[in-house]
Amino acid sequence: MGVVMVKCPETGHHIPIGIVTDRKSFDATPVFFARVYCAICRTEHEWFAKEAWVCEAEASPRASRPSRSAHCGSVLGIMPPM
Repeated sequence: MGVVMVKCPETGHHIPIGIVTDRKSFDATPVFFARVYCAICRTEHEWFAKEAWVCEAEASPRASRPSRSAHCGSVLGIMPPM
């Protein structure tokens, strides 16, 4: 299980969107569009599911998406840009 994250388009920081799931379940969801408030730049961002990833404690070797686990940051999502 992990936190779904997106990248702030203004600062490049990784921010949590408030959904906790596993990578397999998230990848199986239909494509969707959502909004999230970014506490870093104090703006609401729009994002598509394909732009998000699940930040899990350990990366699965069989993950269908490239692992970003090493770049997940804290649950608060305060991460420097990559």
